Amino acid sequence: MGVLATEKLAKIEDNIAKVIIGKSEQIRLAILALLARGHILIEDVPGVGKTMLARALARSIDCSFSRVQFTPDLLPSDVIGVSIYDETQRAFRFYPGPVFSHIVLADEINRTTPRTQSCLLEAMNDFQVTADGTTHRLSEPFMVMATENPIEYAGTYPLPESQLDRFLLKIELGYPGIEAERRILSSQKLSHPIDSLSPVVTGEEILELQRRTREVQVEQSVSDYILKLVGATRDDETLRLGASPRASLMLYRAAQAIALMEGRKFVIPDDVKRLAVPVLSHRLIERTGAGLTGRRAGSDRIREILDSVPVPI
Repeated sequence: MGVLATEKLAKIEDNIAKVIIGKSEQIRLAILALLARGHILIEDVPGVGKTMLARALARSIDCSFSRVQFTPDLLPSDVIGVSIYDETQRAFRFYPGPVFSHIVLADEINRTTPRTQSCLLEAMNDFQVTADGTTHRLSEPFMVMATENPIEYAGTYPLPESQLDRFLLKIELGYPGIEAERRILSSQKLSHPIDSLSPVVTGEEILELQRRTREVQVEQSVSDYILKLVGATRDDETLRLGASPRASLMLYRAAQAIALMEGRKFVIPDDVKRLAVPVLSHRLIERTGAGLTGRRAGSDRIREILDSVPVPI
């Protein structure tokens, strides 16, 4: 099971690395989210490759892809779809929106209003959307990759807690190193490498890998470790909102996915430690005046919790 899976996943990783240079850990996290049937929030300053990471992952899979540019005047129907009266059939006909794709890029999601942001909640949680009282199932695999600019940037709206909690993990790309940036310049002399990127796996293969992810064994001691980490966020007096039970499950699934990517049939505590920051940090809300400020406040608090909670042997 492990060897074949790791070979397919390595193909995806190598394919994306042709476009996203010098960001191997972020690439692996994006693939991990797909295996765990989760969604990704990519936050960083403009121009570092947030959108390109989403496009490269989508192009590496033989699945449908759509991009929604979130703007202040975007309506929920622009994302979900709309029912229009069909005079020939004398009935309303539903026209699906861009959310009816396997990979959906929600570009600059925090530049639209909370009302439009929330239209993705049902899709992300239940893999379905409801329009005019009718529920429509989404095709699988299904994944939302949302990009956002830092909240201190002009024209942004903070994502509500319920929306943040739907994202499996949050990652930042950061500026490339000088050697990586030199390679970026060289690779784009004539054209962008994304233009020649081809699929390396099919949608059916991704579904099979997702099924195998669920089969990865998690010992009770590792499950208890996850619960202790999440519980520590709820008991922290500096936090107004700790991690939810959904966060526990997502950390569990993410740990299964990283184990599969590394060719193991079981999760080890280091898998949990490695993923605790990207999975949990964006779910924490600090109390006013608690001293936690800035974009990295949640990450710093999770690292402190990791240092305080004993690791199972």
